[in-house]
Amino acid sequence: MTISMYQASAPRLINSMRNLSAILDKTQAYIDAKKIDPAALLQFRLFPDMLNFTRQVQIASDTAKGVVARLAGVDIPAYEDNETSVAELQARIAKTIAFIEGFTPAQIDGTEDKAIVTKRGDKETHYTGMQFLLGHAIPNVYFHVSIAFAILRHNGVEIGKRDYLGKP
Repeated sequence: MTISMYQASAPRLINSMRNLSAILDKTQAYIDAKKIDPAALLQFRLFPDMLNFTRQVQIASDTAKGVVARLAGVDIPAYEDNETSVAELQARIAKTIAFIEGFTPAQIDGTEDKAIVTKRGDKETHYTGMQFLLGHAIPNVYFHVSIAFAILRHNGVEIGKRDYLGKP
C-alpha cells in the first residue's frame, strides 16, 4: 500500500494547528484569570539562545503552510511575523488552516518523488517530496508546537498531553 501524501500532510498539519489554537484559547483564559501581562508569555523562551513563544508559533505556521504549498507547486503566502497578542497569533493560525484546507488530494498526492529545494541563506537543501514531508516538515511543525506547549506549561498554563494531541 502506498502512502497518500495528502493524508500524511494536510489533515495532520490542520490537526496540529487546531490543537495549537485550542492551547492558545487556554492561554488567553489563563492570562485573563491571572491578570498577567500577555508579553510575559509571548516573549518567554525556555533558554536564552532559543526562540520565544511567538516565534515558535510563527515558525510552526510557516512550516505547515510551506510544506503543502511546495508539494502542490504553488507560492507560499508570506505573513508579516508581527503578531503581538494571543488574538493575532490565533488569526495567523486560522489563516494557515484556511490555506491548507484549500488543497485537494489531487494537488498533493503523487508528489513522493517531487524535487523540493529549500534555501536558507546561501545553503540549499534538496529533498524528495516524501523525504521533505516526513523527514523535515512534519517533525519541524511538531517540534515548534511542542516547544510552544512547553513554554506555556512551564509558565503555569493548565494544559496537558491531550491538549497537544487533540482529536487526531
